[in-house]
Amino acid sequence: MIKRLILFLEPPPGWKPAVVILLGVFTGIALLVFHASEAQSYISDKPETCINCHVMYPQYASWAKSSHRETATCAECHVPQDNVLSMYYVKATDGLRHAYVFTARAEPQTIEIKQRGINVVQDNCIRCHQDLVEMTRIVEVTGSNHLEGEGHRCWDCHRDVPHGTVRSLSSAPFSLVPRLPSIMPQWLRDFLGGERE
Repeated sequence: MIKRLILFLEPPPGWKPAVVILLGVFTGIALLVFHASEAQSYISDKPETCINCHVMYPQYASWAKSSHRETATCAECHVPQDNVLSMYYVKATDGLRHAYVFTARAEPQTIEIKQRGINVVQDNCIRCHQDLVEMTRIVEVTGSNHLEGEGHRCWDCHRDVPHGTVRSLSSAPFSLVPRLPSIMPQWLRDFLGGERE
């Protein structure tokens, strides 16, 4: 059966060189996109991953100055913490979407959290602050039932936690954030006689 599949996928003899070249080109492009988008960084929980995209500078800078900096990373708020499977599913799907948007330079100027993210952040707020809110009805509020008028999300009252009122890159033009490393490979920098941006 495998032999049949190989024979079915094998190009006609005259096409073999072209197919090999095209496969090499597409493989090279895929590796470049993977490298340029820092796709592997989405596996980690480092907050610096969030500034792979320049539009996230204000969010990173405001988090870095917030009370959450010492206790929570970006992933601890924005990724499910209930089980490993859902955590890595969200990391993989969000990471692929972010890597694509970043590489295609299709990022919006104003960051808007999606409904799945709203649900995750609300659950994580309650998870971390359970001892403070367990005696209130807020533990029953989810990101979704809030839409049906069944309570307030945590950040409806705590608007400035941890990102302040930041809404776009232009609202914090001089944010101090770590400089992203160049995507140019070291061997190419050496060949060109130093780093060129």
